[in-house]
Amino acid sequence: MATIGATVLPPLAERPIKNTVVLFDVDNTLTVPRIPAKPEMLQLLSALRHKVAMGFVGGSDLAKQQEQLGTPEIPVTTLFDFCFSENGLTAYRMGQPLASHSFISWLGEDKYKKFVRFILHYVADLDIPVKRGTFVEFRNGMINVSPIGRNASVQERNEYQRYDLEHKVREKFIEALKKEFPDIGLTYSIGGQISFDVFPQGWNKTYCLQHIENEKNLRGGVDYTTIHFFGDKSFEGGNDYEIYADKRTVGHSVESPEDCYRQLKKLFDL
Repeated sequence: MATIGATVLPPLAERPIKNTVVLFDVDNTLTVPRIPAKPEMLQLLSALRHKVAMGFVGGSDLAKQQEQLGTPEIPVTTLFDFCFSENGLTAYRMGQPLASHSFISWLGEDKYKKFVRFILHYVADLDIPVKRGTFVEFRNGMINVSPIGRNASVQERNEYQRYDLEHKVREKFIEALKKEFPDIGLTYSIGGQISFDVFPQGWNKTYCLQHIENEKNLRGGVDYTTIHFFGDKSFEGGNDYEIYADKRTVGHSVESPEDCYRQLKKLFDL
């Protein structure tokens, strides 16, 4: 992987596939949740980057994406042209940070405390097979809510995902929040195996597209007229749905990292 970080790349405006950028969801698209991406996927992404601009857009914070896509020696921000953490609320272009926004400053401390208090009471009353720790994770651009807790092991995550698909724990949780806070202006989006994201309306993954659209205004920037997006949660209610269905993107639904790998090889002749 060190050779990937050391590779000399053509500038964005000189990539062979012109005016095109490819964006990826992370979990279950480039890699399994909380597991480092396979070397063959990283090698394919490196080959793709020599042809076309590319980036990722995920709901998690940058530290988790570093664990999955980077190494202790190589920052993930050097492996992608665009890094959009927390749906683009935290963003990097060619390794340099872009403007960010804050969930807490938007919502306000009083509303936030009332909202989180309801969440924690709801989790306390949930009757599910396993509960671990970190039921609410505070991020810059959103909060992440997990009925089982984000400290669950990989095996516990897998078991909970099957349980959730049958009992729809997350769906019912979201409905309870919508009923309790009908006018708070928040969006709820199921992603990954064990959690859902909560963020202001309009702060879904399409938020990152404003950074892509602004590229043409930068010195040496590119007018990206074609934006491909690959993601697994492309169904309505999934956290890839809005960007997948957006008229500005060409959406590609994937079933797994292996499926994403196959689609990339075929589409871009890699």
